[in-house]
Amino acid sequence: MDAPRARCPVMISAEVWVLFLGYTVPMVVSPGPGNTVLATAGGRFGVRGTLPFWWGFEVANVALCLLYGIGLGRVLQGLPALHEVLRWGSVAYLLHLAWGFFRATAASREADDAPSHLGFVEGLLAVALNPKIHSMILVMFSQFLDPAHGMLPQTAQLTAAFLAVCVACHFPWIYGGKLILGRFHSERAMRIQGWTFGACMVAVAAWVAFA
Repeated sequence: MDAPRARCPVMISAEVWVLFLGYTVPMVVSPGPGNTVLATAGGRFGVRGTLPFWWGFEVANVALCLLYGIGLGRVLQGLPALHEVLRWGSVAYLLHLAWGFFRATAASREADDAPSHLGFVEGLLAVALNPKIHSMILVMFSQFLDPAHGMLPQTAQLTAAFLAVCVACHFPWIYGGKLILGRFHSERAMRIQGWTFGACMVAVAAWVAFA
């Protein structure tokens, strides 16, 4: 009688990883509402000031991966109204950020009057209310999870890989915003930055609302 075989951990094949990267890298690194907000934060607050926001951004990405990876995404898929809730929630949040930038330009000239960073909760909300990220992660798991194997090991591997892609692709946006926009520190330049960043947020909100 044959001895029972040891159960091997579920390993995703190399071919699937190639397809996974071919899907996730262009989707994550391409311009969109999330990357625009990251670049804007980098330009206004620098890399250090953006870290809490970035941390919240990536934690929310991981949470969504786990949510969709364990199958709850199928339940949410059956609620089309949820997409509209997310879309208009995202619009409201982006306009809230725009108002903060506009307010900073009209506030007192003292540097202490302006916020020094975006926080962890703002990062969570930027992802949680972004319909594009929900759709991207839902499609990712629907394409790359193999129902013939264990869902949890595959979800863990894809989530870890997605987090690595996000960190690698989001940092250039933050640093690029700091490099291009963070050089100007005069009062006039800061005022122009505030109006520019606020206008960017309004433009992104309009894109989310009408795309």
